[in-house]
This record gives sequence, structure tokens and C-alpha cells, in this order.
Amino acid sequence: MENSFIQLHDLPDEILLIILKKLSNTDVLYSLIGVNKRLDSIVQDSIFTAYLTFMASCKDLSRIAEPILYRFFVEILPKIRHKILWLNLESSSMDRILSINYPNLCGLALHSLTSERARELFTDESYLIRIFKNQLSSIVIHINECQESTSSIIDINIFIFTQILLMFKELLYLNFSPFAGSDYHRLTFGVSPPNILSSTLVQLRVVVDYYEDCLYLLDGRFNQLDTIYVTICSSNVPTLPVINNKKKLPNLKCFGLTHKTELLAYNDILIPLLHRMSNLEELSLYFDSFNEKLIDGYNLEENILNYMIQLKKFKFNIRSIIPFVNQVNLPSNNDIQNTFKNFTKL
Repeated sequence: MENSFIQLHDLPDEILLIILKKLSNTDVLYSLIGVNKRLDSIVQDSIFTAYLTFMASCKDLSRIAEPILYRFFVEILPKIRHKILWLNLESSSMDRILSINYPNLCGLALHSLTSERARELFTDESYLIRIFKNQLSSIVIHINECQESTSSIIDINIFIFTQILLMFKELLYLNFSPFAGSDYHRLTFGVSPPNILSSTLVQLRVVVDYYEDCLYLLDGRFNQLDTIYVTICSSNVPTLPVINNKKKLPNLKCFGLTHKTELLAYNDILIPLLHRMSNLEELSLYFDSFNEKLIDGYNLEENILNYMIQLKKFKFNIRSIIPFVNQVNLPSNNDIQNTFKNFTKL
């Protein structure tokens, strides 16, 4: 170990930085802060202090070991607290870590929350809202457990979503579904949705149950929104008369749609929705479409690309499911590929 330390200590700063950047920031700080003045100066650079993750593994979101956490809480975090811009936390340690004052913290990701714990954190008088409501510009919420009924988790999600948009006055980015496969993040607003507004929100990531929920979020209530990624879980076709799908969205620059079940409303709902996004620069579409006609390059060009002259990037994975009675004159694979010949212009 002594020889290894001498070799590390003797490396020039440039080489040392290359090595340390391959490690997690928390590992770098825990291992090297306090060793000597030179290493202190290097590891307290914003490269290693701005973005910290207090989870043993980002894949399984397991908790960090208690001795490591204790040293961070007592020694390391108080020393670098003014340099921290973003914290990734899991539920068992978040209270202790957030008891320290971080004057420049602007982003917070809360992982492995139960629905009940999430609800407590976003009540009006919670310490999270009291301390950070005028400070945080980015929030990520990950709920991975719920002991409530399905209807209760729906109500809890709406409550949390509403509270975040209502209470955090500087909010620019909200990710309510960091792992789209989870069933605990779905939002559904029903026939009488809450009157949620935001004049600051710029980016939004959500999972919703129905197309009505997507259209509700895109009815102009977030007038500064320029990026939204939506995952829709149900294939139910919306009730058209009660939906606002006409208001233009001139500020929207990036739209991503993933449909987890068959898309049944390509012509009636999705295409009119996309026509409202005339200034879109990035578009991603992932769905299986149950449609009378094949969605090929000509279809996408005629119905989408011709309406988006600002579009620079278009990513898609679309599978057309054609009823058997309409499969008589299906084109060959080569014919279908040729319909995309103009896509090289993007």
C-alpha cells in the first residue's frame, strides 16, 4: 500500500486527474480528502464535488455503508458543502445528509422512496419544502414501493406531482419517472384534473396511464416547456370531445413518446398532437401501431416531417400491426426501405 501511495503521490496532476475521473466522486473524496494538501486541493475541485451520489450502486440503488456515510456526514460534507450542486440520495440516508446546509445545491434526486415517505417529504411543512423551495431547479423522484391500494398510489402521485410544481418556485427540470418500467410513477388525472400551472418548468419526464393525461400536460399549462418525454401505458382511445388537442406549442423543441401497449390513435390523436409542435428540433417515437395502413417513410414524411421544418434529429422504432384482411398488397422489405430515402437529410 505504501508503494502504491508513493506512485500515486508522484504522478503529475494531469495524469492523476485522468485516473481519478474513472472513479466515483464519493470514492475519490472518501479515499483522498485529508491525506495531504496537494491531494486535498485536487479532490476538492468542482470535478469531484459538484455531483455526489450516496448509493452503493446506481443499478440496484442499495445504501452506502454506514462507516463511509458517517465520515461524510461528520467530516467531508461540511468541508465541501458550498461546492455541491447536485445530490443523488436514497431514502435511508437522505434525512441525515440533507440536515447540512448546501447554499448552492440546485439539483436533488431522491431514490428508493416508499409512496408514504414520498408523501411526507412533500407536505407543505416538510423540511424539504421549507429549506429548498426557493433553491432547487431540478428534482428527480423514484418511488419503488407502495403499501397502499392502486387508487391510493394514484392519488399520492398526483399530490406529489402537484406539490412539486406548486411549491418549488425555481423548478426547471422534473423527472417523475427515472425508471419507466416501475408501476409506482404513473400519473393519471381523471375527468377532473387538478389545475396545475408552471411558468418556469422547462423539461419534464413522466409516465402516464392514458393519452388524456399526455394531452392534459400539453394543453399549454407549462408555457415555458421546451422538452418533454412521455411514456403512455394504456392503449385506451381518448374521448375526443373533452380533449384540447389544438393549442400550438411554439416553445417545444424536444418531444419523446414511448407507448408500452398498442397505439390505436395514430391518425386521430398522435398526428394532430405532433402538428402542434411546429418548432420541434428533436423527436423520438417508440410504439407498435395497430393501423389499417403501414407506417412507412412516406407516411412519416407526409404526416410528420413536412410539418417540422426545424427538425434536426428523428429517432424512432415503429412497428405496424396490420389486420389480416388488409395484408393482401403489403410491400416488400426493399420497397419499405426505399420509402426512407429522404431521411438522410435529417
